[in-house]
Amino acid sequence: MASISSTVSPVIPPKLYRIGEIVQHTGLSRQTIHNYTVFGLIKEVDWTPGGHRLYDESVFFRLQRVAELKPRRSMVEIKRLLDNESD
Repeated sequence: MASISSTVSPVIPPKLYRIGEIVQHTGLSRQTIHNYTVFGLIKEVDWTPGGHRLYDESVFFRLQRVAELKPRRSMVEIKRLLDNESD
């Protein structure tokens, strides 16, 4: 059996998540994820051939920030803050 050389770092593609996986990991509803996407709080990075949205790992950070800001900010303010953070 061949082993991977310690000098070679394999390129592992980042994982893309479907809405159901995000729901499973966050406890948010599908509708909430959909609404946050439509409003621009989170963004899909790709689509499946069947037309399902796919998100990368950054979606979890953004959802955490939304949860932190939501008690004291409006959605418009949250979107503006998140957009400024990603610039």
